[in-house]
Amino acid sequence: MSTDAVALIGFIVLFALMLMRVPVGMAMGLVGVTGYSYIVGVGPALKLVGQTSMRTVTDYTFGVIPMFMLMGAFVSISGVSRELFRAANAFVGHLRGGLGMATVVACGGFAAISGSSVATAATFAGVAYPEMRRYGYPQSFSTGVIAAGGTLGAMLPPSTVLAVYAILTEQDIGKLFMAGILPGLLAILMYVVTISIIVKLRPNLLPAGEHKSWRERISGLKDIWAPLLLFIFVIGGLYGGFFTPTEAGGVGASGAFLLGVIRGKLNRAQIREALLQATRTSAAVFTVLIGALLFGYFLTITQTPQKLSEFLTALGVGRYGVLALIMLMYLVLGCLMDAMAMIILTVPIIFPIIVHLGFDPIWFGIIIVMTVELGLIHPPVGMNVFVIKSVVKDVSFATIFRGVIPFVVTDLVRLVILIAFPILALWLPQRMAG
Repeated sequence: MSTDAVALIGFIVLFALMLMRVPVGMAMGLVGVTGYSYIVGVGPALKLVGQTSMRTVTDYTFGVIPMFMLMGAFVSISGVSRELFRAANAFVGHLRGGLGMATVVACGGFAAISGSSVATAATFAGVAYPEMRRYGYPQSFSTGVIAAGGTLGAMLPPSTVLAVYAILTEQDIGKLFMAGILPGLLAILMYVVTISIIVKLRPNLLPAGEHKSWRERISGLKDIWAPLLLFIFVIGGLYGGFFTPTEAGGVGASGAFLLGVIRGKLNRAQIREALLQATRTSAAVFTVLIGALLFGYFLTITQTPQKLSEFLTALGVGRYGVLALIMLMYLVLGCLMDAMAMIILTVPIIFPIIVHLGFDPIWFGIIIVMTVELGLIHPPVGMNVFVIKSVVKDVSFATIFRGVIPFVVTDLVRLVILIAFPILALWLPQRMAG
């Protein structure tokens, strides 16, 4: 049997396993090892499993994932989300649509410390949704803005998705984190502008909230000094070259722990819960990573990326045409699987094509994560939509998707802007200290 036929059968079996609810890491590992065994032999394949597993869990660079996971767990459990929402609400909550704007800003702040889209969406479904409903905001808008705000966790550092992309493509994690800052801030700004446009077009749809005095506003800012200081210290140290990404993760986790204890926000039970939460999530990510690496070796010996690259190049649509086809593929995949699975399954195939076409790997990392973000909220299967539905029981999927549509349009516009102006993603990384 030819290597092309083996690769094709491998992909068919992989998707069949995922449709049968086999965890994506297990499915990729099983197909990768079986395919590698068929072509090279069982002995080398089993040896590859041991080497890959050991190297992945003991690699110093990979330590960035559990460290930032632990930082996010401490921050989430210590109640920072409520403090961020309260502070943002104090400044803009009195405007029409102000609670929506406050939700977006607070989601951005929380995402910048937790690094998880799903965690951000789940947290603010419990924090911001009841508040918006109390003031008469429609269900569709309330859930839609939370779903969109949650996607910021995939872009703003310390993004787990960006870290995994960096590991799979052997790029600098610190530079990728820096590259996500300006596009992440642009996302927050464009979401706020989108809410303003909704208010202009339908003035009676979104009510105004309660006006806060300056004393209350200053009081709200006092509550967020700790997470703000932590973010500036960790990301500033990374930008200035004082920390490696793994060290920044360790500093962030330690800082989140100390600030939570000092401020009386973490007790013994909560610390244990944070440790268990971070361990479970990290174990799941590492399982998928090992499976992806094994699948990547299988793809390498079948030369699938090279053959796909030759096929796409021969289409004659130009490099931006090929990029558009890749983005379209991600939008379709967004209907079938979650963000991490998309990145891990496709990057080993797509990345060599991107390098061959001459695109910057750091810039492409941001583009791919932005497209994955869009997959988290667009119909018919958006992971953030399912997360919100699991928290807010009395709202239908159709209602959430209706509220998400304006933000999907915003994301598409932002994607075009980032493709047209790569400097938005590359400006900060180019100025990092060596």
